[in-house]
Amino acid sequence: MKKQSNLISLNLSALRQYHKYSQEEVAEKIGVSRQAVAKWESGETVPDILNCDALAKLYNVSIDDLIHFDQGEAKIPIPPRGKHLFGTVKVGERGQIVLPKKARDIFHIEPGNLLIVLGDETAESAGIALIPEDTVLHQMTFLQTLLNASEKEEEQ
Repeated sequence: MKKQSNLISLNLSALRQYHKYSQEEVAEKIGVSRQAVAKWESGETVPDILNCDALAKLYNVSIDDLIHFDQGEAKIPIPPRGKHLFGTVKVGERGQIVLPKKARDIFHIEPGNLLIVLGDETAESAGIALIPEDTVLHQMTFLQTLLNASEKEEEQ
């Protein structure tokens, strides 16, 4: 429990500083005293589950990361809720890569699944994205349904 309490206190302090909030501002935003925030950050006490939920929402992180994320071990700050950094992969001679297990598990990627490869080469957001084919097909079907509905309204 000592290590867990220490992780929470370190994470709370780092997140508050990252967001440039004072302890007073955090206290006001979630409805507790400044002293409570100070005790959480010092590791003297830990927030209850309702306060953990409020803090996670305030900082846009998951409760799990708020409680368990070890910034020292990961060597990166706590990521925003739903954002992931899976590490690096080596590109093989034929362009093949192996997706990290955690990424495959989170996004339910299994052997035989098709992924669509998208690219953006603009300077600000240069990168490559992999999107499951069924997600893109679902979005396209949804958009087509909206377009059809819009066309029917115009006809009437």
